[in-house]
Amino acid sequence: MTRQQQNWNTGHIPDQTGRVCVVTGANSGLGLATTRALAHRGAHVVLAVRDEAKGRSAVASLTAERPRARPDDRLDDRLEVRRLDLADLDSVRAFAAGVRADHSRLDVLVNNAGVMAPPRTLSPQGHELQFAANHLGHFALTGLLLGLLPDGADSRVVTVTSVNHRQARLSFDDLSGGRTYRPMAFYNQSKLANAVFGHELHRRLAAAGSGIRSVLAHPGYTATRLQTSSPTGLPKLLFGRLLKPLAQRPAQGALPQLYAATAPEATGGDLFGPDGTAELRGAPERVALAPRATDPETARRLWELSEELTDVRYELPTGAQERTRGGLSPSGA
Repeated sequence: MTRQQQNWNTGHIPDQTGRVCVVTGANSGLGLATTRALAHRGAHVVLAVRDEAKGRSAVASLTAERPRARPDDRLDDRLEVRRLDLADLDSVRAFAAGVRADHSRLDVLVNNAGVMAPPRTLSPQGHELQFAANHLGHFALTGLLLGLLPDGADSRVVTVTSVNHRQARLSFDDLSGGRTYRPMAFYNQSKLANAVFGHELHRRLAAAGSGIRSVLAHPGYTATRLQTSSPTGLPKLLFGRLLKPLAQRPAQGALPQLYAATAPEATGGDLFGPDGTAELRGAPERVALAPRATDPETARRLWELSEELTDVRYELPTGAQERTRGGLSPSGA
């Protein structure tokens, strides 16, 4: 790790003026910290939130905490709230259609939102909630928005996984949890799916000759509503109360995904996490993906299944000739 990474903080984020970013789960926790940092560096940020009232409240709090540097420096003009329920593929399509209608380009997509260890619940389309919200929703959203990311202009897709992805395996024969459902095991599985997706997206973009970067990040152990809003029983007691004093704050936990989204040296296919013991806290550094996350057969199987379950199929350019067309467009929009 370089000295710059050891000392890296939001003050190192390059100027984001003129750039458009979408952050999922932006009204609290890591998403709010990410939104704050990007907006303070000049970006226009679309807050993709399930509850629009909470999104507007987040915008009001961000605006209130930062006095204007100039009369024309209005932070609220750069913050845009849109509803997105990642567990509902109809909501994903509606959100993507709205963004495409109102924005001619997108520079950064941060796939941050997540749900953790709820009782077994099915999405409107009948998928296990964590797999639906954490993976399928982000897979569909990325495919539906990828055509807005210009090639060769430092465009990035950042997918947030977890250190727990290393403990997981994908149970392709029971992804809905109909036979055996364990809340934390299915959370870990969804985080492995995030890691597999982010790495495979990088591989496919690189093979297509695209300049868009697919970068991964994990926040270590960070105190957010994730540990308290969904879990019940032992996971809620463990993560929401007993271990909470050991957790870092969201502003620190968001640094790896901010590094992935903005640092010039962050390259596609890399995973960034905290540099401390067991990657639980600290400054951003490049860390290892689990072997399962980079396994080609696992990636192929998950990608094809995700296309089938979401009805979103990525159409990637096939080399330099296609790059001149300005990008990528999904079918199934």
